[in-house]
Amino acid sequence: MSQSKCYHCHEVVAPGTSFSVIIDGHDRPMCCPGCEAVAQTIIHAGLSSYYQYRTEPGSSQRGLVPDELLSFSAYDLAEVQQEFVSTEDNASRVTLTLDGITCAACAWLIEHKISALPGIVRISVNTTTQRALILFKADDISMSQILQELSNIGYQAAPFTLEAEELKSQRQSKQFLLRLGLAGFATMQVMMFALALYSDFFTDLELEYRDYFRWVSLIFAAPVVCYSAAPFYFSAVRSLLAGRLNMDVSVSIAILGAYISSVVATINGTGEVYFESVTMFTFFLLLGRYLEQKALQTASVSASNLQKVVPLTARLVLADGYRDIAAKQLVVGDIIQVLPGDSIAADGVIRHGHSSCNESMLTGEQTPVLKIVGDTVFAGTINLDQTLEVTVSAIGQEQLVAKIISLQESASHTKPKIAETANRLAGIFSPIILSIAALTYIAWSFLSPTDAFWVTLSVLVATCPCALALATPTAVTCTTGQLTKLGIIIRRASVFETFPRLSHVVFDKTGTLTCGQLSLVSCQHAPNTDKSELLNLIANIEQGSLHPIAIACQSMFSQKIALEHITQHVGMGILCHYQGHEYRVGHYGFACASDAQSVPSMPAWYQKAPTQLLEQVVWLSCDGKPLACLVFNDKLRSDAAQTVKQLQELGIDVSIASGDQSKQVQALAQQLGIKQAHSGMLPQDKLALIHELQSQGAVVAMFGDGINDAPVLAAADLSVAMGSGSAIAKNSADTILLGDHLSRFVMALSLAKTTYRIIYQNLYWALGYNVLIIPLAVTGHVYPYIAALGMSFSSLIVVTNSLRLLRIRP
Repeated sequence: MSQSKCYHCHEVVAPGTSFSVIIDGHDRPMCCPGCEAVAQTIIHAGLSSYYQYRTEPGSSQRGLVPDELLSFSAYDLAEVQQEFVSTEDNASRVTLTLDGITCAACAWLIEHKISALPGIVRISVNTTTQRALILFKADDISMSQILQELSNIGYQAAPFTLEAEELKSQRQSKQFLLRLGLAGFATMQVMMFALALYSDFFTDLELEYRDYFRWVSLIFAAPVVCYSAAPFYFSAVRSLLAGRLNMDVSVSIAILGAYISSVVATINGTGEVYFESVTMFTFFLLLGRYLEQKALQTASVSASNLQKVVPLTARLVLADGYRDIAAKQLVVGDIIQVLPGDSIAADGVIRHGHSSCNESMLTGEQTPVLKIVGDTVFAGTINLDQTLEVTVSAIGQEQLVAKIISLQESASHTKPKIAETANRLAGIFSPIILSIAALTYIAWSFLSPTDAFWVTLSVLVATCPCALALATPTAVTCTTGQLTKLGIIIRRASVFETFPRLSHVVFDKTGTLTCGQLSLVSCQHAPNTDKSELLNLIANIEQGSLHPIAIACQSMFSQKIALEHITQHVGMGILCHYQGHEYRVGHYGFACASDAQSVPSMPAWYQKAPTQLLEQVVWLSCDGKPLACLVFNDKLRSDAAQTVKQLQELGIDVSIASGDQSKQVQALAQQLGIKQAHSGMLPQDKLALIHELQSQGAVVAMFGDGINDAPVLAAADLSVAMGSGSAIAKNSADTILLGDHLSRFVMALSLAKTTYRIIYQNLYWALGYNVLIIPLAVTGHVYPYIAALGMSFSSLIVVTNSLRLLRIRP
């Protein structure tokens, strides 16, 4: 009889062992309680695909002690972490989905508790998406410790995956509907008795009949108070334990206070009862929370949709044919076949075939892009015409689509100053309301003791800072998703405050106003030199650079040369040593200078050709003597002129700041209608220009290619990096144009202005509602159930107003 093996670690299961976990509908044997606990955690986290796609068995967990089994140890496994942990700034990066977040106070509590842990670099919580973005040092703190600490303060967390998020959303919706349905049913029953009592239908009946209906109302209200309203209590307790008051504290006091006083009145047979108010405002509060939850799910759905475009399977090319495998099983270097009409399963380089690809999910541009051998294709894009064979170059979190989602997630976790102000107001709002409620009860106890209690209830329920806290993050989340569809990544939410104030835009030339895809037009070289050898030498010298000229030189490479002391001089060129000589490639003044003070005259072999608008000239020299002159040509972006015109029509000044020393910068500026053009600028010169404009009161946006412009991009009020290559990794840019379409910036400008306007509308509404409702509630003009209805719809109006951004077509 063969011995069974542990489904998790593949070790032999000892006879008589009864540990098991249900995986994919089957009861799988486990060798020990450690493997059982780890496997159960993996399944509960929605990561069952780990067992389907793994290539090696998991680590044995026999050494775990019972206390450790309770601390989410499965998430410390490397094979599990590869699903959701990435690297950023030499730290581990994870997005957690959180249960139990109700308002900005919850986010504040989580951020302050977790950020105090050793090894935590940064944490930010988005109340709209109910996710936390955490950067941590894996050597100092483990995933299980982070999750355990969140559990200790009352929040259940798990790494965000699309499947787990959808399951969580379904589970929450069902639970919310159950609580809401129970509250609605109880409200109808209690209101029937309350209506009769308040209408004096029982005046002729004996007192015990009136008390009987009160007892029946008590019984119907009990499950509403004990079960339906439980989320408010949990939130209030977490807040109090953290030494902070949130809006659920006042709601909980109102519900429990009204119910307990009504129970006492029912038992004693004297006094007023408020069972109908308790059930009704609990129902309205839950209804508002449910509608708000559904609206917030709509606001945060764009990132999930982007994840769904990556196919689950790939067609792997083997020596003896093809085999369909899970895309998660691909490794770098695998070759996959992509049929016409299929989505590409991973980032890679075309090794065979040519076709057009639809990259609209990345760039927002519907026009197909022609791809040939050697071109890069991206996961989730669609192959349209011909069969392709692709060598996988990136998988998992290293793929472009994952980086876009990561940048989008980061943007949704940043907070504009206006949001921070709103959160501070919301934080001090609850203590103020509790104070007002206490003073209201004292005042009404003298004026009308019988009304003091319900008036105080109305004050507690009517006022809510939740709408104030939702005013900004919901609008930012909606707009971030809209801009992602256009191929525009917002990395910092502060841009929504900068866009409306923008007064000056500065463009770099090469790679920004122009396409940056240079092609060699001509090559003149000194007599008795070999053209192919010179071109190969230039290609070797430029090999370590990311400048567009260096990229254009790649096609000239024929063989490797052992160069020494390669030094890049930003904005001028590259210097190196080879066979005892100094070689320079760059501008004429840099490459052919015999010393720091003099520049030799043009060599006799050089024949100046007619100058084209977008030509760039590069010189090669040996010990200061010219060896070759290369002329490259570039193309103006198709929407450059349109973008400049639209910006000027909006009253925004436009300038060019280019490192190109030729007169073509002025000619290009004249062609585009730009009055201010600066040529021959080093990065420090561009930085000085930005500071000069800012000193004159201008709010400046800087466009750069993300290569040599990092200091300038960092200094500008708003920085825009071009391209999905090097720019995607630039930490200095606020905004990234993935498709390099300049006109999209004008669309983003319009949408950002609308977003800023909606944020202020939300804030005005939230503040205006509270300013209006507080005096009415204090003076007894608002019944408790009306107060609950008003509070719920106050938050709902803010969320709904933000959702209008999803309907805008920029």
